[in-house]
Amino acid sequence: MSTGCQLGPVLAGSALLIGLGALVLGARRPSPYGRHLQAGSRARLPARAAWFLQELPSFALPAGILVHRPLRQPNALLLALFCAHYFHRTFIYSMQTRGKPVPVSILLWACAFCVGNGTLQAYSLSYCADYPAEWCMDPRFILGILLFVAGMAVNIHSDHILCQLRKPGEVIYQIPRGGLFTYVSGANYLGEIVEWMGFALATWSFPAFAFAFFSLCFLGLRAVHHHRFYHQVFENYPKSRKALIPFIF
Repeated sequence: MSTGCQLGPVLAGSALLIGLGALVLGARRPSPYGRHLQAGSRARLPARAAWFLQELPSFALPAGILVHRPLRQPNALLLALFCAHYFHRTFIYSMQTRGKPVPVSILLWACAFCVGNGTLQAYSLSYCADYPAEWCMDPRFILGILLFVAGMAVNIHSDHILCQLRKPGEVIYQIPRGGLFTYVSGANYLGEIVEWMGFALATWSFPAFAFAFFSLCFLGLRAVHHHRFYHQVFENYPKSRKALIPFIF
């Protein structure tokens, strides 16, 4: 561990992520945005602007460290993978989405989370993680990178399918088809969950495992609610399709 690492805040932030994940599961309610948006007069922003603003901190903070702080090869590569995910979410996905306007309250919560988690992961990899020179050849690193890349590919492909379901200005919902949507309702969420599990394995760090746990809780529960939504809205929804894990759940 680096001598510049402040371990207390890292442990506290990681524990907070785990606690937030547990709270999400305990609440059993979907976050009120997208198809689960609740009726009301709350101020809202267009989806594209909201996604850009909320995802930006998770890219900008780690990218700033990556550019200005010399890092060892494993640390730099892992932090670059984190940045790659949020570069896509900030600058590409946000320009493609055709979702409903996002409540400002949800945007603020999302921004706070991205600032906190982006800082936690970047600080941990930059100041606390101390990998041996041969870490890039470790089976955990190699398997983790493969899972991250595969999960990111599934996530991007699934988001592309969802974005193509609507024409500009449309607000109707349709049944997604193709890719892993053949097997699960939450293909995009499954891809992102696999991403962060791979990231946790490759980094072999408490903050990354805590983030993977939160992602599993938050995105997994959202996949379950999406699955129920599809069955309620579409009588012809595929009966064999699962919520999150093909053939199982």
